[in-house]
Amino acid sequence: MEKLRINGGHPLKGELAISGSKNAALPIMAACLLCPNEIMIDNVPNLRDIKTMGTLLSHMGATIEKVSENTLKINTKNIRQKFAPYELVKTMRASIVVLGPLLARFGEAAVSLPGGCSIGARPVNLHIEGLSAMGAKIEIKNGYIHASAKELKGCEFEFNPVSVTGTANLMMAACLAKGQTILNNSAKEPEIVNLGEFLITIGAKISGLGTERIIIEGVKSLKSEHFKVIPDRIEATTFLIASLITKSNLKINNLIPGHLKEPIDLLRRSGAIIKVSRQSIDIAPPKKIKPVSFKTEPYPGIPTDIQAQLMVLNILADGHSTIHETIFENRFMHVLELQRMGADISLNRNIALVQGIKALKSAPVMATDLRASAALVLAALAAEGETIVDRIYHIDRGYENIDKKLSSLGAMVERIES
Repeated sequence: MEKLRINGGHPLKGELAISGSKNAALPIMAACLLCPNEIMIDNVPNLRDIKTMGTLLSHMGATIEKVSENTLKINTKNIRQKFAPYELVKTMRASIVVLGPLLARFGEAAVSLPGGCSIGARPVNLHIEGLSAMGAKIEIKNGYIHASAKELKGCEFEFNPVSVTGTANLMMAACLAKGQTILNNSAKEPEIVNLGEFLITIGAKISGLGTERIIIEGVKSLKSEHFKVIPDRIEATTFLIASLITKSNLKINNLIPGHLKEPIDLLRRSGAIIKVSRQSIDIAPPKKIKPVSFKTEPYPGIPTDIQAQLMVLNILADGHSTIHETIFENRFMHVLELQRMGADISLNRNIALVQGIKALKSAPVMATDLRASAALVLAALAAEGETIVDRIYHIDRGYENIDKKLSSLGAMVERIES
């Protein structure tokens, strides 16, 4: 098992490019199941989760060719089985998004229930209810969702609460359903918009992307095309925070500033000096970081995926702050590890009270999930001395070459074997 050895307390300098969005690329890869032709996808990040989705599609009979470091060619013409086994789904809960496209194209699917998750429950009842409303017969048996339908039919369905993967699954299924499907209280995340743009590119008829009401007119078939994944807004925000806590000036390239409006506003409230260009952001730190209280919300609010990283910012702020986690009930597992580094944090259910301190101390720490691992890396960059971050397979799920990117900015980061 690999670890990161980080010697912190050194300022960063320079610029870097943000990779493609994991949370957009995964459902786009699954959507290739809708079309029995070859599809080329650019700006796909080289991540553990991407490899898992590729393994899952290959297991079904798809051929996947890596044309370049970040370009995939996917052909699902010869799908042999419509089955997503537990062994793959348990390692990546996003695998559930193959359910809708498999059912829509082949009339049948068997997908493992995702099982537990370290950051809390992510129920799939909305996926099942939505597909049932479209005429699917669904049975839960031996830990698997068994779905069948001679023909899916358009319907009107409302998500309660809003669900990102649920929106993705039903939107994909509706593309080949008969008639019109209306999805109310849909997710508005940029990754859902990017998925919808991909579906439109290959021939789907979709309107209302980025709003609460998405309308899909079913078509008989879809076509082969070439598409580019959007940049990763979570990675971008993580590096913006890295600039502030290491008191560094950085230029972050290859991003879409419009996707970061709320995080940028929050960082400006903390004192950050931010200059936004068309596809880049220049950021400079304040003399003192101001504490910023916030709560996590669905887009366009503050994403739960940057809550842990923003906590590190508040740890080093001059004053106290409150962080209210509203998306997942167990997403404060990084707190214990940050406390090992000297953080002053107290928890009251889903609210964290943070009292700023002057400096973090180096210590051996262990990652518990993807975004927690990013927070620990940030904390290690700011702390004086050597910090070992263990179980970094979590961070490899969502950050492409993070050690190399940080090293290019002057950080003292080394990947080592246990």
